[in-house]
Amino acid sequence: MVFSYAEFLQLAGLYFYPFVRIGAMLSIIPIFGIRAIPVRSKVILTVFLTLVIAPLLQLPPPTDPFSWKGVLLIMQQILIGMAMGLIFLVVFQAFVIAGHLIAMGMGLAFAQMVDPATGVNSPVVSQYFTIVVTLLFLALNGHLLVIQVVTDSFEYLPIGINFLTMDSLRLIFEFGGYMFSAGVLVALPAITTLLLINISFGVVTRAAPALNIFAVGFPVTLLTGLIMLSLITPLILPHLQELVSRAVDTILQLKLTGS
Repeated sequence: MVFSYAEFLQLAGLYFYPFVRIGAMLSIIPIFGIRAIPVRSKVILTVFLTLVIAPLLQLPPPTDPFSWKGVLLIMQQILIGMAMGLIFLVVFQAFVIAGHLIAMGMGLAFAQMVDPATGVNSPVVSQYFTIVVTLLFLALNGHLLVIQVVTDSFEYLPIGINFLTMDSLRLIFEFGGYMFSAGVLVALPAITTLLLINISFGVVTRAAPALNIFAVGFPVTLLTGLIMLSLITPLILPHLQELVSRAVDTILQLKLTGS
């Protein structure tokens, strides 16, 4: 059986361009893209996903990957993959922000450790939220949802030289801004309680200036923060479901120019 050069380019592109999109997404998405996972493992996972997904797709137009059009196709796949990965990353970072806010209120902002996902220092409360959210995400088959989303993306974001529209980029930016409001919403019960305690200690300090407020206040705020964390933990699941649902809806609304 003899293949023409055009048929060879189509067959090669059927696997190469999905490989680029999936690899770009896995390089930034939580769980799959953390530093703890070796690059070799990420490449192997990307290859296996490509081998499963590619036969389900339509043949792309025959394009030489070393031509200017092939470079545009590669850039398109990288942009789409990183956009989807960034949207899912926002879901996890919302809880990191909530941990920062709670840690500052309860006096644990100085207790930091290296986040294995990003390699930067973050409070232990943020680490706690990250671990809980990761376990819940896996328990809800979120990793399978990620694979399903990237598979379906080839239908409404087909391989071509068209890039994301300005409206699609605006959706991504707006969802990134929603990360901060979602983090505040998660931490709001603890923030409000700790604020009331700090106001109470301010009144006590005015009434009894000789009282060492630091010796009394820190244990109280720390204990209150731990109690609020135990009360907030059951609420993480509905917040996570809401954020994941918004993330999937945002990805489904992405459009390409000319579509």
